[in-house]
This record gives sequence, C-alpha cells and structure tokens, in this order.
Amino acid sequence: MNVTIVHTLEALQEEALVIPISGNGVQAAALQSVAAAIGVSVTILQQDFKGEVGEIHTIYFQQRRIYLLGLGPKPAFAEVQKAFRTFAYKLRQKLSPRIGVSFLHENLHGETAIWVEAAVNGLLLGSYQLGRFKTNTPERHPFEHAEAALQIGIAESQSAAAAHAAHRAAIMADTQMRILDLVNAPANKKTPTDLANWAIASGKKYSYRVDAWSQAEITAKGLHALLAVSQGSDEPPAFIIMEYVPEGKPLQKIGLVGKGVTFDTGGLSIKPSANMHLMKSDMGGAAAVFGAMEVIARTRPPFHVIGIVPATENTVDARSVKPSDVIGSYSGKTIEIIDTDAEGRLILADGLSYMVRHFQPDVLINLATLTGSTVRALGYQAAGLFCNNDRLAEQLSRTGEHTGERMWRFPIWDAYKDDIKSDVADVRNLSGKPVAGGISAAKFLEVFIDEHTTWAHLDIAGVAFTDSEFSAQKSATGYGVRLLTDFLETLKAEQEATN
Repeated sequence: MNVTIVHTLEALQEEALVIPISGNGVQAAALQSVAAAIGVSVTILQQDFKGEVGEIHTIYFQQRRIYLLGLGPKPAFAEVQKAFRTFAYKLRQKLSPRIGVSFLHENLHGETAIWVEAAVNGLLLGSYQLGRFKTNTPERHPFEHAEAALQIGIAESQSAAAAHAAHRAAIMADTQMRILDLVNAPANKKTPTDLANWAIASGKKYSYRVDAWSQAEITAKGLHALLAVSQGSDEPPAFIIMEYVPEGKPLQKIGLVGKGVTFDTGGLSIKPSANMHLMKSDMGGAAAVFGAMEVIARTRPPFHVIGIVPATENTVDARSVKPSDVIGSYSGKTIEIIDTDAEGRLILADGLSYMVRHFQPDVLINLATLTGSTVRALGYQAAGLFCNNDRLAEQLSRTGEHTGERMWRFPIWDAYKDDIKSDVADVRNLSGKPVAGGISAAKFLEVFIDEHTTWAHLDIAGVAFTDSEFSAQKSATGYGVRLLTDFLETLKAEQEATN
C-alpha cells in the first residue's frame, strides 16, 4: 500500500475517509470540526456517535464515505491500533483500496508518531487473512490490491514524524503478517528445517547474518539437550543463529532466545488429544525472535542484536527420551527427565548457554510458550515475566503497556530452588508439584544463564495463540515482535536522555 502525507482537508481526496475520535475531552471539538466541514448539525453527530472503542459511524457526503471511528475514553497505542485493525477487518467487503485517515479535525492529542503508527499498522494488519491452505482462497482484501493507497492528513509541522511513523508501521505489519502465517501453519508445513529456511531467506533479503546448524553440527557442538528432545522425531533439529550488527559503535549487545518446538505431542508423557492440534503454535517464542530480528534489520537501530532459535519436534517413538533418563546439555550440566512434556526448557537451556558463552550479551531475553501454569494464573491477557533485574523488568513492563503486549512479573526467589533439585543429576526438568509450575520452569532456565545479571524470561503460552474476532478457532497473535523492537526504542531513548 502506497502511503502519502497531505496537510489540508482539500488534499484528502480518497473515496473513503476515516476520522478517529476518542471519547475524552477531544471529542466535542473534533465533532464540531467534522460537522462544520460537512455541513451537518453537531447535535445530531453527538447523539449518534459516542466515541466508544471500536464504534463506527458512517456519513455519506459528496460521493464519499466518512467513517467516524471510536477509540474509547483514554486511547493509547494498543487501543488505536486495535480499533483500526478491527475496522479494516470488519469492513473488508465494503472498503475501497484507496482510503484516507484525517488528523485535521482537532482529533489528535499526544504524540503524533504514536497515533499515526498505530493507525497505519492497524489498517494493514486488518487485511490479514487465514486460509493459506484452502483450495478456494478467500477474496483479497482491498488493501492487498496493487492500486491500494493511503493518505494521511496531518499538520505540516508534523509531516516528518508522521512519514517516519507510517514507514515503520508498514515494515512492522509486513513482518507481523509473515509471522502470523508461520505460527498458524500446520506442523507438516513448518518443520525445524522450514524454520531455518525462513530465517536464511529473511537474512539474505534484509542483510543480516544467519547460520543454521544441521543435526551433524549440533551433535559436534554438544547441544545434548536439544538432541535429546529431537531423538524421537524423523525431522532433524535445527539450531539457528541470527546476528544484526549496526553501523558504528553499538549502544548495547542484546541476546534473544526463542523456543522453536514446531509440534509438541508431549513425548512419552503424552498430552491429551483434545487440544493437541494447537501445539503447532509451540514455536511462538521462536516466531517472536524471527520477527524481531527481521524488523530490527529493516529499521537498523544502534544495537548489536543476536537471536538464537533451537528448533525441533517433540514426538513419540521408540527412541524418544524417557522419564527418569539423565541427559547432558551444552553447559555441561546433567538433567534428570521427570516429564518429557517439559521439553521447551531443555532446548532453551542449550540456547541460553550458547548465547551467554559465545556472545556475552549485555541484556538476555528469552521467550517461550512454556507452561500451562502461567496461563492458569494470567489467562489470555498477559505473559508471565520472570526477571532477575528490576530495571529490565520495569523497561519490559512499560514497553508492554505501550504496545498492548502486556506481562506480569512473578518472583524467582531462591526458595523455589528445591523444586528442581535432583537426586541423580545436577537438576531435574520438572518439580512434579501441582503448584508454581511457571516459577519452577524459570528457576530451571536460570541454571543455564551462567549467573547473567540482566536476564528476563517471558512465558507467552497464553498470549501467542488465542481467540480473536479474526478467526473461528484460536490463531496466532504475533506477540513479541513489536514488544522486542519497541523495547530497543525504550533503551535508546533512556540512553540518549542520560548522555
């Protein structure tokens, strides 16, 4: 979609015009401006439109449609983005490929870039459609057509900020939709090798380094925990290393590790069949790292960023690892297997150890669809945050509030260490207790970070794949892509403020 910036109402000539309006103090002035522009009674507009979240009021004026889009009483980035995404999705059969968004009706408050990026990103994400593998493909969204165009009307003094925000929003949406496709894909279309190929293709296109190790290389490097999980599958594992290096001296080195289990049966500790089909999403952490690395390479922030994804299936076979087995790991520590369905933490153990020992990042973050325990605690509204650094926890939480990819911090006190103590190995992979499962999983991962002092583990099991108005069943959310990239913006702003 071609995006242009204009500065007057007369220049907004597209067939459809969206005017976002919040339900706070901005609403009265905005409706007065709209009423004056189209020659209708402001009283009637106030009666028909309340500015509630997602409210759409259509006005027909001089051979065009004007949509008043409600944003709710206190809209932030997440609310604006969701309102525009829902608008684009719900009206997909009515919209023209050419559309305008007006911020020229006294309807803009706060930072210009936030509203523009949220609006553009939301509109583009609203064009996403499932059904890649249907024989009868759905009709293309109007915004997917070659002639699709978006005009943004905004004051000339805000033109540069708006253009930058719109460009970033389009990049983000493009990558986010590819990540949605990746997570929504069935396991037979998304093997560990497929994940490696996705990263390699992205790296070539956007000029960042990608290495994808074969099973032979993984064996030679001694990634024993990853090999143990994969040994029950005919699909070979992959260990994917991505690296973006900025021009000039980087502000910091950031390490990202994502769990890449492309399908999880639970292994010999097999899962119930009722919802096992949803386990195609057990690589949501890997997808977040893939998406973040691609957006970072395209937007080029001043950070050295490394992404690592250990990828495998966890399936059932005579060769599968068994409960009571003791396996090795890249770190050299031995692990007693209590439950083969606690496999994600095993492959993350190798990914974290390799990251710390070979790249020594200043900040270490891992993401994983790891435990049902965190879902039971937080539902589908927030990820679980486990962090050993208060400042990092606050930075991530603040970024999550801004992006709408929320999280809630849990303790990782040493009082929980006994939950992973083993009699026969250095550590066991499951406490076996019906309580604090998310915390004990975090304590397990902590064993493999070599006492890194700025580490965060995000358990995204409840937020990576869930219900929405865009699908009949659970589907991918793309959680983590914007969170991680905006987190770098937070770090950059803080460092610039202190210099």
